[in-house]
Amino acid sequence: MAIINEHYFELKENYLFAEIAHRVAAFAEKHPDKKIIKMGIGDVTLPLSDCVVDAMAKAVKEMGKKETFRGYGPEQGYDFVQKAIANYYAQFGVGLSVTEFFISDGAKSDCGNLTDIFDDANVVLIPNPVYPVYLDTNLMRGRKIVYMAGTPENGFLPMPDPKQHADIIYLCSPNNPTGAVYTKEQLKIWVDYALKNDAVILFDAAYECFITDDKIPHSIFEVDGAKKCAIELCSLSKTAGFTGTRCGYTIVPHDLVRKTKDGRELGLNKMWLRRQTTKFNGVAYIIQRGAEAVFSKEGMEQCKKNIAYYQENAKIIMKALDKCGIKYFGGVHSPYIWLQCPNGMKSWEFFDYLLNNLAVVGTPGAGFGTQGEGYFRLTAFGSKENTQEGMSRFTAAFGK
Repeated sequence: MAIINEHYFELKENYLFAEIAHRVAAFAEKHPDKKIIKMGIGDVTLPLSDCVVDAMAKAVKEMGKKETFRGYGPEQGYDFVQKAIANYYAQFGVGLSVTEFFISDGAKSDCGNLTDIFDDANVVLIPNPVYPVYLDTNLMRGRKIVYMAGTPENGFLPMPDPKQHADIIYLCSPNNPTGAVYTKEQLKIWVDYALKNDAVILFDAAYECFITDDKIPHSIFEVDGAKKCAIELCSLSKTAGFTGTRCGYTIVPHDLVRKTKDGRELGLNKMWLRRQTTKFNGVAYIIQRGAEAVFSKEGMEQCKKNIAYYQENAKIIMKALDKCGIKYFGGVHSPYIWLQCPNGMKSWEFFDYLLNNLAVVGTPGAGFGTQGEGYFRLTAFGSKENTQEGMSRFTAAFGK
């Protein structure tokens, strides 16, 4: 008899965004005349930059000629992409070898796949509220999970408790869903905690491109000691609009070494390489040429224009919330605005109210954990016109 993984019983029946899509589809079917403004899922709406499209088109032509055709590529990514990303990190004062970069089909995939290289006996420390993938991928493995509360009092930036032991730590800055960002000093405290506990930090930097303050680190490797205790995940989804194109990367330093239960040492870079060469055939050559173009001078300029567009949308949202007298977090170094549900409403209650009365879609905070109850996430990734219209409906309903 094939025995299934019983830990799946610990998961909620529907993934958060699948549940949202289900409710929105049901509303749309009943109200085909309503224009629905979607400000929930973190999907971009602006097209790929011209130089990215040109690079991909050139790569397609290469694949159509015998002389330039390519078959299987290196599982960890082509060196031309690794070098381009390494040069990007150098501008933040971070020196990394190209062999410490692993190109993937996105940070979400790597976030789940990284669990392969860790024993299931590890204690996992996860923020609450949190991006659901951190939690669900570890529930699937049956690991012990400890939560650290993000609250208004700590700015939704929980710090380590010296009395709490953890082996694997998930951090996200700028944070999804709250938009909060850790300072370098705060990250140093986390690095010191990880080193003391021989823990590993899985640092999600998917939204680093939205940081506007030079004092806020784009990478955890800007912090001394981080190469001995951290793995960083990043994505081109938000940086360059690759949500439908799929490309990201994970950084596993050569200095990161840990032990097995019986005391044998292994470098995590070597382990991750072995995992990827076994279970992954790499990102398509065409996509990687597009990724290389993202990190060119022209590519960075074009991407920054798109990011600035979304940042303006965030300002539109924040201005409307100010007008309504609604308390919120994020929106400055992040495309997400984390607001307190008005009139004491619960998260899903507020979701249903917005959908049924305003035809506006957001994301209920309770979907990100118990600490998210009573909060709600709006995204700035829509068009300017839809953002304005959505917030106009907002102010009409809640404005003072």
